[in-house]
Amino acid sequence: MASVLNVILPIFALILAGFACRRLGLLGATAASEINRMVVWLCLPALLFEAMATVVWDEIWQPGFILAYGIATLGLFVLVLLVALRRTGSLADASLRGLSASYANTGYMGIPLCLLVFGDAGMEPALIACLIVICVLFALAVVCIEVGLQNEKSLLAAVRKVAVALIKNPIVMAPLLGGLWAATAQPLPAPLHQFLKLLAAATGPCALIALGLFLAEKHAGPKQRGTGLVLIKLVAHPLITWVLAVYVFRLPPMWAHAALLLSALPTGTGPFMLAEFYRRDGAEVSSTILLSTLGSLVTLSICLYLIAP
Repeated sequence: MASVLNVILPIFALILAGFACRRLGLLGATAASEINRMVVWLCLPALLFEAMATVVWDEIWQPGFILAYGIATLGLFVLVLLVALRRTGSLADASLRGLSASYANTGYMGIPLCLLVFGDAGMEPALIACLIVICVLFALAVVCIEVGLQNEKSLLAAVRKVAVALIKNPIVMAPLLGGLWAATAQPLPAPLHQFLKLLAAATGPCALIALGLFLAEKHAGPKQRGTGLVLIKLVAHPLITWVLAVYVFRLPPMWAHAALLLSALPTGTGPFMLAEFYRRDGAEVSSTILLSTLGSLVTLSICLYLIAP
């Protein structure tokens, strides 16, 4: 419980800081949107580029773990997306729901938690999960949203518009460019690397503060709590991952336990970033992030108890 509290409390503190700044009038009504734009255009691309450009592929090539965590994560995203698409008819909104149910907070919570539980050995599974969630799942959601926002009747025109939008999207291009850099086997120049690390470090705090600013606003219309998405994220995601890790791919204990913990993490701020960036309704997304973070105090503690030697 203490390990989970050590990771979760700073997250709530950052959300509360944003909430208080808005309620006290220290930041204006557009602050959430503007801070989020900074994250999407500067901080997150720096994080994605730096992660891909500096990754050591030999260290993260763990096919069993990649398949177990990847299938569970991407499978849930697609399943929830299809169910939501059938109900709403909006691919963009359905993509955000799918992302909310599968986007684990691997960076801000997963890395420190794995290091606390597994020591230095926990860094490898945490890094792999980060790459799957941020570089694969997030990019897939962006593609789906871009496709959903097109209203072209001509297939060729729609494909062209989506392609142009993706090329202009920093979230998609940053990891691709980082991967190209990694292929050169050249280290990043020290000043550039430090610049990217400084920007990347601001991603989590700024996104959480923006979330607090958004929650402080009074939003019209019915309140959407996102309870179903929270249950999928905190219960279904780890259960599916555990079955795949233990009974299908038969991972070693440390890797199976890490897969369980990383899938049991609450929803990260990625869905909120996209909801704000694409001007979609962020009420359900923000509620899912907040409730899943609170609920993970219980579910992560149960997971830690179950995997304890």
